[in-house]
Amino acid sequence: MKDSYEQRVQNQFGGFCNRVLKNEVNRIMNEYARQRDREKSLDALTPDELTQSASYDKYFQDEYVFEVLGRKIIVVGDLLAEALAQLPESKRDVILLSYFLGMTDIEISQRLNAVRSTISKRRNSILKELREYLEKEGFECCSQSL
Repeated sequence: MKDSYEQRVQNQFGGFCNRVLKNEVNRIMNEYARQRDREKSLDALTPDELTQSASYDKYFQDEYVFEVLGRKIIVVGDLLAEALAQLPESKRDVILLSYFLGMTDIEISQRLNAVRSTISKRRNSILKELREYLEKEGFECCSQSL
């Protein structure tokens, strides 16, 4: 048997642990009560309040997908995508391959079975068309390269 001193220390420690746990339970219950007083259920919100508290993601909203030689190319921006979409497919392919896939004139000419100089001249005329279209739509081109 344990002596009475050890038994008393164990009892005191057990009582201390019980008090700590009860106090922690009370603290947690009080915190839950405070949260219930401050928070409002989503079911209790009016439609206007729900709209104000809503958050909408804008991912992929202004992305457009074009396909060139079996590869998908994503273009960001309404005006640019619209300008590219108005081009005939053969012209659009040259621009997308050149500027979005970073291909050289030689690589493009090999893929499209055309002469390199033809690709270069075609790209320059297409860029001129795009510049005119964008200026007509109110976009100010700041670079002479486009």
